[in-house]
Amino acid sequence: MSQERAAAASAVPLEELSGWPGELCRQELPTVLPRLLSMYQQSDSWIEHIQILKIIVEMFLPHMNHLTLEQTFFSQVLPKAVKLFDDMMCELTSQARELSSQNLEIQTSLRNILQTMVQVLGALTGCVQHVCATQESIVLENIPSLPSSVLHVVRSTFVHCKNSESVYSGRLHLVSDLLQALFKEAYSLQKQLMELLDMVCVDPVVVEDDGVLNMVIVIHSLLDMCSVISSMDHAFHANTWKFIIKQSVKHQAVVKSRLKHKEIIASLCEDLLGSFQSCLQLAEQVAHSGAQEFLPFLSDACCALHQLYLQIYSRCPPSLYAAAIPEAQREEIAGTVLGTLEPLVSQLLTFRPFVHAVLDGQPELPCDLQFPQCLLLVGVMSQLPAQPEDVQALWAAQGQGPAAAPRASLLTALFRSFEQCSAELSLPVHVQGVGGGGPVMATATLYEHVCVCLCAFIASFPPLLFPGLDAALLTAVLSSSMVTALLAMDAWCFLARYGTAELCAHHVTVVAHLVRSCPGECHQLSHLSVLLRRLFFFMAPPQQVEFLQEFSPEEAANLPVWQHLCLQAFPAELRRQAAQEVTRAAITQSQRWLSSQRTARDLDSLASRQFHWSGPQ
Repeated sequence: MSQERAAAASAVPLEELSGWPGELCRQELPTVLPRLLSMYQQSDSWIEHIQILKIIVEMFLPHMNHLTLEQTFFSQVLPKAVKLFDDMMCELTSQARELSSQNLEIQTSLRNILQTMVQVLGALTGCVQHVCATQESIVLENIPSLPSSVLHVVRSTFVHCKNSESVYSGRLHLVSDLLQALFKEAYSLQKQLMELLDMVCVDPVVVEDDGVLNMVIVIHSLLDMCSVISSMDHAFHANTWKFIIKQSVKHQAVVKSRLKHKEIIASLCEDLLGSFQSCLQLAEQVAHSGAQEFLPFLSDACCALHQLYLQIYSRCPPSLYAAAIPEAQREEIAGTVLGTLEPLVSQLLTFRPFVHAVLDGQPELPCDLQFPQCLLLVGVMSQLPAQPEDVQALWAAQGQGPAAAPRASLLTALFRSFEQCSAELSLPVHVQGVGGGGPVMATATLYEHVCVCLCAFIASFPPLLFPGLDAALLTAVLSSSMVTALLAMDAWCFLARYGTAELCAHHVTVVAHLVRSCPGECHQLSHLSVLLRRLFFFMAPPQQVEFLQEFSPEEAANLPVWQHLCLQAFPAELRRQAAQEVTRAAITQSQRWLSSQRTARDLDSLASRQFHWSGPQ
């Protein structure tokens, strides 16, 4: 390049430089960069500073040799950028005392400073992104100025945002939008820096080099950062701690003797205590404000909350779709992550839109969410007995959804979801169950868990809701799924065993009428006959006498009922009477058949009238 062309390039105005194409920037880099760096060092204007910095980062940094970035750029620019940022922070804090809605001059000045600071953070983000994009493995001693400068301005930003309530007093709302933008830019910058540091390669053999020292400084700086952000953003705080631990383990061979382990443990203990105190404060606020205060505003969010519960449970053991994790971590997840979902359900239990979201059934849930849905419904059942009757009725009765669509009852939804868990029932999957009196069992199959909880729920059922209970149990018994029918039979037998004698007799009579009205062999008749046989054992003798009178074997229409009864269910004297009546009815039917004109093919009709009972006849 001739001296004339070099002189011309160096004299180009900053505004024109910002419009140069990439190839021209690459060609003129040796000439223009020294001029820009000289202007940067000599300038006293914050506006000009950031203008030059942005031009270098956006236009010329992509064309610099990444091996000499520290010498040619970072070491010359970043120290002054940090000083510039510190000066703006001091000016910001000083002028904030005079901020008011009437003082437009101060308000404008503060907003300009904040906007300039956001631009400085943006330029530093560009530096970090460039290093990450151009180097697969980063050697920290080649860019020592970058991490230290970034961590300094990020910490300064977080401290200012943390103290903003006191710095701006009651006038925070006048600059809150820009403070939020400043925090977000600093947040993004630290995340970018952590990505860069994750790419750092430290030679495990060389313990005394600058790279090791720089990594130790970075870890301690991030440790200091944790104390600043602990009360600002819990998720970011936790992620920063995770990064500290990850880098300490990754480079442990060379950093372990240099880390301040005592300070690390002390800081971790302090942060844990601070987080615990924050939880206690939140709990106190909930107690004072009332847990139901914001529920009316969650109507549109109930489907999302329902999905949150299902998605978390589907990814945790014992779900068949969970990740394979060690047993110790399984127990920890069960005690922490899953345990936090129960209070969420408790808060939403009385909220009608949440009831609709859980029981709607439309659209149908995918396979991986059926098991979590079943557990959710069982969890709701376990909490309902402590609720008022109107809340129990809200869940237990069928109703109309928000779009006037029919909504299933809790029991109907449970049987429907249970029926879809064929894989979990077949293996079987074991869950943390409960005993009849409430104590936690070590393990229980899904069937045992649901059955125990269902029976406990039925035991607390208010009489007003019994018609809905009968309908749900009967629908499940008539289901084509044998395991669903068996669950309903077990629950029905529990109800017959612990209900009144009259209730048991009523159920036996209803089932007997259904058996008698079945047109022929079908799965419904098979299920009903098993249920009738089981229920009959719980029938009290006085009601058995009435049953014998109502369904006398002497009437041919009643014979299909007696075909499925076991005479062992009767007491001895009544058993003899029933056996005699059944025998007489059988003889009468046989004689009637023999006296009529029949063929060999008609033997099937007589065979279908055979009676199977045990005990003395």
